[in-house]
Amino acid sequence: MSVTVDHTTENAAPAQAPVSDRAWALFRALDGKGLVPAGYVEGWKKTFEEDFSPKRGAELVARAWTDPEFRQLLLTDGTAAVAQYGYLGPQGEYIVAVEDTPTLKNVIVCSLCSCTAWPILGLPPTWYKSFEYRARVVREPRKVLSEMGTEIASDTEVASTTPPPKLAT
Repeated sequence: MSVTVDHTTENAAPAQAPVSDRAWALFRALDGKGLVPAGYVEGWKKTFEEDFSPKRGAELVARAWTDPEFRQLLLTDGTAAVAQYGYLGPQGEYIVAVEDTPTLKNVIVCSLCSCTAWPILGLPPTWYKSFEYRARVVREPRKVLSEMGTEIASDTEVASTTPPPKLAT
């Protein structure tokens, strides 16, 4: 037996509020019941705004430029290299570093979940987490980079790399 349902405004699923609105509503409900410890939000705000910073990534790269042994460690065991600085934690459990060369430029994107190495790179921008960006940069990295204002010479390879599923968190 086959059933056909006409989709109309009367039987459509209700529109959902944006995720940020739902998150704030949940927070307000929990906070209203006294379930959010004092200083909890401020602590996380400090972590995300100050502790998880692109300055950390710049520090690692600068050391790799000046210390050949550290550079080799960073490229062969990124997690161990980063651990020397204590930059582990959420989204920093497995670190893989790749190297750009004059003939190769790398674009890293997690096409599964948009994870990034927060402790080293800071929080990802909103566009990085979008399904469209993640899908397109895997298929056409050179075009996406060009649209974002980064032109790569035609004789330079552009490798779009996504972490293996065991590394995606």
